[in-house]
This record gives sequence, structure tokens and C-alpha cells, in this order.
Amino acid sequence: MSYPDPHYLGDKGEISARFRPAGQKPELMIGSGTVVRYLAIGASTHGQFGLYLWESRPHTPGPSAHFHRTMSESFFILSGTVRLFNGERWLDATAGDFLYVPEGGVHAFGNESGEPASMLLLFAPGAPREAYFEALAEKAAGRQFSDEEWRDLCRRHDNCFVEDAPGNRQGTARRRDP
Repeated sequence: MSYPDPHYLGDKGEISARFRPAGQKPELMIGSGTVVRYLAIGASTHGQFGLYLWESRPHTPGPSAHFHRTMSESFFILSGTVRLFNGERWLDATAGDFLYVPEGGVHAFGNESGEPASMLLLFAPGAPREAYFEALAEKAAGRQFSDEEWRDLCRRHDNCFVEDAPGNRQGTARRRDP
């Protein structure tokens, strides 16, 4: 493996770093259980990656088993216990644990513990996940999507739900899709 072709061709560098203070208001609340902070969206990283801080209250479900065709997703647990499904089995991940899911890898997650939990979600390349997250917030607030609308939303945002994944059959993956 070698370094990619250069994206910056200047000789002196530039002032282009972006700082986000810890106290900045979160961009999104999904229901009463999840806060999402958009740390670095794909549009701000020239599509290289998207990084989100996902904070959930105790007993907050996540998506059922799914995969992405166009991007990898990585999970880095900052605090609490997050249940991660790696396509084969559920893992109780705690602070410092990391899960990488390549394109096509089946996965799911949720906070089934009695304590708050937080994690970093990294998507590469940096697809525009914000609209999908915002649709989840609308759904949690009571918006009713028809099956066709939800399938179209999932297709546009590269969420492919797996009906017969082992995690779903065991009843431990909570469904967010219709």
C-alpha cells in the first residue's frame, strides 16, 4: 500500500483547520434517547470521511442488522456499554473498544445497558449521512413514512436492512425500518 495522490499541491500550506469546541450545541436529537454531534461531515472533509459523536441514554435501541454498499463504518466506544452486532454475534463493547465494518459488512448497534453510552461513528468515504439521521429524528418525533418512502430513503442513503440476520432472529436487534 502506498500514499494516495496528493490533494494539496501548494508549497507553503494553508490555514484551513476547523475547530469545534466541546460545548457546542448538538446538531440533532433523535427521540428522547440519542444526541448526535456532527464533528466532521463529508462535505467538510471533501468526501474523505464523516465523523459523528453518538450519545445515547440507557435502553436506547439502534438500527437492526444492515449493511452499506458504498462506505465502511467504524465504531469507537468512548463511555458506557454499547451492544455491537458484527454480523455474526453481539458484543458488549466498552470504552476503548473498536469495531471496523467494511463495505457490505452486516452490523447493528444499540445501548441496552442501564447507563448512558457514547461512541464515535466514522464513515469512509464521507457520505452525506446527516439527511438519514435527520429522517430518523423525524420518525422518532412521529412522522409516518409509507413503506415506499422508507425504502426509497434507505436506498438513497445506502442502508440495506437484512431481514434474516442472526441478530434480528434472536430478537435483540430492534428494528427501525418498516
